[in-house]
Amino acid sequence: MTRLLSLLALVATFTFPARAQAEEIVAGLSQNAVQITATFVGSEILIFGAVKRDAPAPEGELGVAVVVEGPSHPITVRRKAKRMGIWVNTDSVEVQRAPSFYAISTSAPFEELIRPDLDRAMHISIPEAIRVFSSEKVDDPQAFADAVVRIREKAGLYKMYEGNVRITGDTLFDTSIELPANLTEGAYTTRIFLTRNGEVVADYTTALEVHKVGLERWLYNLAHDQAILYGLMSLAIAIAAGWAASTFFRLVLRS
Repeated sequence: MTRLLSLLALVATFTFPARAQAEEIVAGLSQNAVQITATFVGSEILIFGAVKRDAPAPEGELGVAVVVEGPSHPITVRRKAKRMGIWVNTDSVEVQRAPSFYAISTSAPFEELIRPDLDRAMHISIPEAIRVFSSEKVDDPQAFADAVVRIREKAGLYKMYEGNVRITGDTLFDTSIELPANLTEGAYTTRIFLTRNGEVVADYTTALEVHKVGLERWLYNLAHDQAILYGLMSLAIAIAAGWAASTFFRLVLRS
């Protein structure tokens, strides 16, 4: 009987294909690559798109959430405490997944667009983008993740732009997101979520490449591929700068 039900389910899968999404996202970026040079002071990307439909729009207000996420790296967060007049590290938590950059732009308050359970399942909001693993027993490991968010928000690396997505005619949408000067090089991901009544009805993902060019790229490669040579060159430059400054001030004092 079980084998018969499995066979019927398989036949139904091929006979009745899955219904296509009622709405789909067609989107693009103003630039697909960001080049970091010695004079890089930040950039801005424009994200725009349209909602493709084969039927009239479903009921419910259309919402759009756009996420730009940088490469993730594990970090260890430590808590300091004063012991016998000295500040020392006490508890520590390993944050397995902490995006180097994370920005969200929405057409309405985030809580109105996406239900909390969907947010947890799809890791959309900033708190849900952080994954914590405690290597030691601590009372509140989430507090360490919150500390990462606060620090990176202050550095301009985590941002929330509520109401920054403009929707035109229930079909077209656009938004802009600022990229700070302290970007980490790597592959960035842009995710777009289409929502109605708190449900995600469609999503779209595209890539954004951030890389160093020119002198920045040469120094980066030298530091990582030939660390000894990079260290000797840095030492030589420091010695030369110190000698030049000393000579300059000696000549000035003599005159």
